Amino acid sequence: MTLSTLAHAPATALQRHPLYAKLKSHRVLLAALFLVVFPFLLPLKAVAVNILIYGLYAVGFNLLFGYLGLLSFGHSALFGTGAYLCGIAIAHFGLPWWAALIIGTISGTLMAALMGVIVVRTRGIYFAMVTMALSQCVYYVFYQATSWTGGENGLRGINISTLNLFGLKINFLDPLTRYYVVAALVVGALWFLSRILASPFGAVLEAVRENESRARASGYNIDRVRLVAFTLSGAFCGLAGALQAIHLAIVPIETLHYDTSGLAVMMCLLGGMGTFFGPFVGAGLFLLLENIVSIWTVHWQLFVGAVFMGCVLFLPQGVWGTILKRLER
Repeated sequence: MTLSTLAHAPATALQRHPLYAKLKSHRVLLAALFLVVFPFLLPLKAVAVNILIYGLYAVGFNLLFGYLGLLSFGHSALFGTGAYLCGIAIAHFGLPWWAALIIGTISGTLMAALMGVIVVRTRGIYFAMVTMALSQCVYYVFYQATSWTGGENGLRGINISTLNLFGLKINFLDPLTRYYVVAALVVGALWFLSRILASPFGAVLEAVRENESRARASGYNIDRVRLVAFTLSGAFCGLAGALQAIHLAIVPIETLHYDTSGLAVMMCLLGGMGTFFGPFVGAGLFLLLENIVSIWTVHWQLFVGAVFMGCVLFLPQGVWGTILKRLER
């Protein structure tokens, strides 16, 4: 049985449209073009950077939840590990920014692999609870390692004012420059995600999500597929955490809290799980609502929660997923 027969349902009218196929094949380029003008559409460049970072974090979660169907409540461990290891590389060892980013990405990947070995054999709510429990263990380890992480006060001293790129010195303190540096790395991550989804492994992910028993009967090792997907998810989250560390110049201990795992779930559902751009749409909606409503009241979570419940009830495919559904109709 071929992968296309196994994983893909009959193409919809929208998917058969030649324009849709052309746009899908160039979606990373279109994303890059949009990100060029994106900071000028927002009042603050820092908000645009946060949307990129949390959108990338939600992309990592979406790879596991949207494309494989596994709900994790422990992704803050992957995000926070990437942030802390990147910060430690700079604050304690004085490594250059690019080396710290690589270390943060690799550390998030390794943490996901370690957690994945334990959790891939669980299913449903047990998978979610075990990931949450492991995440809290990681939180406790970093909280107690005060000499390295700062404990309750968080890790400080991640000061990067200038980026040395092939002999060219870039002023990282400039908000617009910082945005474009982060955007370039995010576009690279999106290209990597696009290659994953377009590969045979991407078809296997959808096959396991749609019918696990059928995929297993076709000869696929389901636990191995889950482990690889979890590890790849950790790579995206680790990079997002590393970018967050150099963006904020500190790593608060709340980065590892389970509330941060909840953010990924909320952003993914707001934007549309299982869609390519949905996580960024969800991150944008959440962060813009937070910044706008918090000006009026300190109880902004109440308003954002109401919007989230309304979205779940009336837009179950998320905002971006609903737009795609309407285009299909």
